[in-house]
Amino acid sequence: MKESVRSVILRNLWSDNQVVRQILGICSSLAVTNFMSNSLVMGLGLTFTTALSSLTLSALRNAIPRRIRMIVQTLVIAVYVILVDVFIKANLPDISKALGPYVGLIITNCIIMGRAEAYAQKNPPFLSMLDGLFAGLGYTVVLMILATVREVMGFGSVFGVDINFLHLPTWTIMVMPPGAFFMLALVGWFGVSMTTRRQPATGGAK
Repeated sequence: MKESVRSVILRNLWSDNQVVRQILGICSSLAVTNFMSNSLVMGLGLTFTTALSSLTLSALRNAIPRRIRMIVQTLVIAVYVILVDVFIKANLPDISKALGPYVGLIITNCIIMGRAEAYAQKNPPFLSMLDGLFAGLGYTVVLMILATVREVMGFGSVFGVDINFLHLPTWTIMVMPPGAFFMLALVGWFGVSMTTRRQPATGGAK
């Protein structure tokens, strides 16, 4: 039975979020979330790659020999990552420098490979594209939450614009690796707590 569009959207954005629930893609989540602009570009780049690679691999799923499917998946993903990398370097050179190697490392991001292997190989192109799109958007939402708190508390700014009119002290630790770990742990705890609370209890005496 095919999964509904609504189920695909809700699963990726909330109930089975790739970062919060599956703990995937956390390397870039920790590395680029000190600025909101970096996080937004990284999230949109991964979303573009995940959606189109899932669409392509689903369309080709019956033509790809199973024994070489991982090689083909990596090749398809690499093509889209190169497009993203070239676009960012050409149009957003400062952000490209700030992101460093993490754009290129989208190729090996567990979220993209996971959606290609777990979903695109077994489902039609449209649903696979939606799955990839909203898996990427779920990742982007988590990145933006982390980046918003870290940039505001660490730099007193939003998208690089100073909002600290009262000149309150900023927390340097929030833009350092420990701050990223701390915030990701809090977001993960909150997400798991909320989704678990909404699930009906099972078992017990009858």
